[in-house]
Order: sequence, then structure tokens, then C-alpha cells
Amino acid sequence: MKEKQGMSEEQEMDVALDGRPYRVRHGTTLAALVSELGHEPQQVTTAVNGTFVRREERGGCVLQAGDAVLLFQPIVGG
Repeated sequence: MKEKQGMSEEQEMDVALDGRPYRVRHGTTLAALVSELGHEPQQVTTAVNGTFVRREERGGCVLQAGDAVLLFQPIVGG
């Protein structure tokens, strides 16, 4: 599990990121998580709890404790 300095347990919660436990601050949006992980927004596709989340909707998608977050690169080409 990823540990972050300076965060108390009251300020953070666990989500599942690509099937592994990951700690985030309460109130973290999907857009903030993508940025925190160093991904360019247009280079990853996202889903929360099995539901696709469009790039322009990530800023309004506030993560909740226990959410299952998937990040993957879209397959392009033919």
C-alpha cells in the first residue's frame, strides 16, 4: 500500500487502483488521481466501479472509500 507523508488516517481513505490498495485524500477526484499518478489525461481511459468515466467528467467524479478505479491505455488502430 502506498504511504504518504503528512496525512493522518482521518484525512485519507483506501480505494482499489488497478486491483491493488491505494490511499488517497478524502475529496480526491478522479482527475486529481490521474494527475497525481503522472498520467496525461488524454493518454488513459478510466473507470470507477466498472463504469467508464469520460475525460471531461473526471473532475466531478469524487472518489469514495472502497471505489475500484481502473486506468488503462486505450487500444488504437485497426
